Amino acid sequence: MTSATSLEIADQVPPDSDGAREIGFSVPETYNASRVLFDNLDKGNGDRLALTGPLGNVTYAALCAEASRWGHGLVSLGLKRGDRVLMFLDDTPAYPAAFFGAVRAGFVPLLINTLTPPDLLQFYLSDSGATVAVADAEFCARFDDVACKDTALHTLIVVNGEAGDHAVPNTVVSKDWLPKFFADLTEADTHRDEMAFWMYSSGSTGRPKGIVHLQHDMAYSDRAYAKNFLKLTADDICFSVPKMFFAYGFGNSVTFPFAGGAATLLLPGQPRPQAIFEAIARYRPTVFFGLPTLYTSLTKADGADKADFSSLRMAVSAAEVLSSEVFNGWKKLTGLEIMEGLGSTEVLHIYLSNRAENKKLGAAGLRVPGYEIALKDSNGKEVGDNTEGILWVRGDSNTPLYWNRPDKSAETIREGGWIYTGDRFVRDTDGFYFFRGRADDLIKISGQWVYPLEVELCLAEHPGVRECAVFAAELPDRRMTLKAVVVMNKAAADELETTKLLQDFVKAKLLPYKYPREIRFVDELPKTGTGKIDRQAVMRM
Repeated sequence: MTSATSLEIADQVPPDSDGAREIGFSVPETYNASRVLFDNLDKGNGDRLALTGPLGNVTYAALCAEASRWGHGLVSLGLKRGDRVLMFLDDTPAYPAAFFGAVRAGFVPLLINTLTPPDLLQFYLSDSGATVAVADAEFCARFDDVACKDTALHTLIVVNGEAGDHAVPNTVVSKDWLPKFFADLTEADTHRDEMAFWMYSSGSTGRPKGIVHLQHDMAYSDRAYAKNFLKLTADDICFSVPKMFFAYGFGNSVTFPFAGGAATLLLPGQPRPQAIFEAIARYRPTVFFGLPTLYTSLTKADGADKADFSSLRMAVSAAEVLSSEVFNGWKKLTGLEIMEGLGSTEVLHIYLSNRAENKKLGAAGLRVPGYEIALKDSNGKEVGDNTEGILWVRGDSNTPLYWNRPDKSAETIREGGWIYTGDRFVRDTDGFYFFRGRADDLIKISGQWVYPLEVELCLAEHPGVRECAVFAAELPDRRMTLKAVVVMNKAAADELETTKLLQDFVKAKLLPYKYPREIRFVDELPKTGTGKIDRQAVMRM
């Protein structure tokens, strides 16, 4: 893609929203997202810690120098402004260095889930037209004949080790290649509304969508959410267990700490509870980011009661509804209350959030300053308090489009820059928003409409349930029924008896017809690479 096409996208971006005026957000017309990192040099933070973790400490000066070398290196490969660079990386210092180097040079990184199999990797490469990929040595084998077929990929840059087997024509090993380049790189004169980076949707309801974000989006999400809710200082160390390829993890590990001159703890590898406990004790992070499933796992893990959480001042959760059991379990373990919020990749980060001093358990939270929120009925008319509606959100970090998907863009990204989320919410008179499910998951059980999520949230409140997933299933006679897959805190001695116990619990809390007709007990629910319950896998169990 050429820079002209980037500017065509800029022409599609609506004028500054009311949210931007609310928070006083403004950046120059010529703006490059790498300033989120590089402005630390102008602020005198060069000698301060930017990164810490098992691979060592990195100062801001060193990280900026490495990012500049990455930018020069990518330029040497013949890339043109706006060209895509696929990043298949774990959370190590190489990730932010490569990311900011690409952005500063005017290229567009694609942040890809490291659990991606070769056939899906082939889709990402062909859809984006990426000619260069950056990957950890352990992931080289993923770039096989299947992944590279009918793509423009010509160079694989390998970090954190030597290159293994792969099907890419050219290989560059970063440790041998980067030292050849100068450490000073002038930022590309990108427009504030040019493409900066992409993330892909999970593809749980069809082909993944390339979600385009612009040069100013990182700074906007920081000004709206982090400055109002996290209030980071230079003495903070952020620790996000959700990985950087995930929009939530990207903000937590990259945007917010760097914009605030703080540090970030990077923990590569699978985030098992013991490794997390050890990292907190050793590196002393102050702000912790997780998901409800992670908090559940940590509170139930062996050795949790002996772990040292004394460095933490704040714990944040997003992406899934937080149950009272998880909230109370974490508070009992650490003394901290979890600050719950809701965001999306399309908006880049959180746009609804509870506050430490103003919260309601079970609520996604209050509107984050800088974002406009509307609840609308099926006819597009706004509804009032205590009335269910579909949530629409607008802010200047909203994606302007899905790459090469005009049909999906038209469905989700509406006139004036509003995003139709498809999520059903109720807003109470205090302005708190409560999730009520998806607009498209209404099913009829025994002639009555039921939302599976409502039943799932009810089951999750039972003190014997660790976690669960509830979904609709079709019977042989084409009728629909509700099924639940449940992980108990203690193995059920009698599954029939426990099934009846849970069904009666739902009947008592909700209307009787809403109980799950079938309950299956398992030791663990499958998870996605971002730590969420893998609902597609659950439905196949």
